[in-house]
Amino acid sequence: MGDSSLTTSLGRVLVTGGSGFVGTNLVTELLDRGHAVRSFDRAPSPLPARAGLETVVGDITDADDVARAVDGVDTVIHTAAIIDLMGGGSAPARERSFAVNVGGTKNLVHAAQTAGVKRFVYTASNSVVMGGQAITNGDETLPYTTRFADLYTETKVVAEQFVLGANGVGGMLTCSIRPSGIWGRGDQTMFRKLFESVLAGHVKVLVGSKDVKLDNSYVHNLIHGFILAAQHLVPGGSAPGQAYFVNDGEPVNMFEFSRPVIEACGHRWPRLRVSGRLVHAVMSAWQWLHFRLGLPRPLLEPLAVERVYLDNYFSTAKAERDLGYRPLYTTEAAMADCLPYYVDLYAQLKGAGSPVPTPA
Repeated sequence: MGDSSLTTSLGRVLVTGGSGFVGTNLVTELLDRGHAVRSFDRAPSPLPARAGLETVVGDITDADDVARAVDGVDTVIHTAAIIDLMGGGSAPARERSFAVNVGGTKNLVHAAQTAGVKRFVYTASNSVVMGGQAITNGDETLPYTTRFADLYTETKVVAEQFVLGANGVGGMLTCSIRPSGIWGRGDQTMFRKLFESVLAGHVKVLVGSKDVKLDNSYVHNLIHGFILAAQHLVPGGSAPGQAYFVNDGEPVNMFEFSRPVIEACGHRWPRLRVSGRLVHAVMSAWQWLHFRLGLPRPLLEPLAVERVYLDNYFSTAKAERDLGYRPLYTTEAAMADCLPYYVDLYAQLKGAGSPVPTPA
């Protein structure tokens, strides 16, 4: 076990996926802390120009673009990824997910080693250990899942193993952060998908028991974890080669977590509950038929059903011990801050018509 008292400054920081939800929030926080930051993404940064911010537009699957991005960088925080929660059957989707999430990560690691980058923080997912079983207060000793219900999890397992296996190679230290469902201002995934379902009239019942819980990662708690992990990537320190669950530390039933947002948008949450196991079986069969026979996509991905009918929440004890991590914001305080954003997002989607395609 390394020495958790050993820390270092981050120097110049590269944020991949810097134009996305997590990336823009991370870039902003780093700039606010006085760091020089380079944002790397396929799209220009939506952030206004400010001192210390540099933007590089490029593709993580292109080795030349990646080499430009890492040049002169001391720390990489890698958030870029394709989030595909469907499993199996689509060859183009599978090829693209692996090209970005695995191939792009390998490009980045190799280029960073060549460029003399000292620290590399990877963004994985709590799903890398979730294989359809209930998990309560899970920790980092859990083995990787070998049952893949979605491309995102499959690619995250492969990429995290590669990143941690590269620790110390070429003088670069690596670690991985495993968030749960990420939410907050700028979120275009978690609540957007829920809003689309509500607007399409698909939310008629609640799935699973009200006692089932999961955990989430408020974006600013997650960013706090990223920065702490990078600071602890130092020879003899506690973070090199390690993976950490980073979340809000408040397991909650997903429907109860969502209730204040949906009610603030003017909807009543249904009261009738149905068997999660039954819904999971139906959605799994539907997904299979989608890929084999071309039926429309299922209303819910099987992975999404698992997350609301099986306990799946994780301890942050290791991050607390090694990194000094504690959530900066309670769920209640964070929700109070984010509620106006979510109500506005709902109004935008409603005004545009429903359903609204989720951006790639």
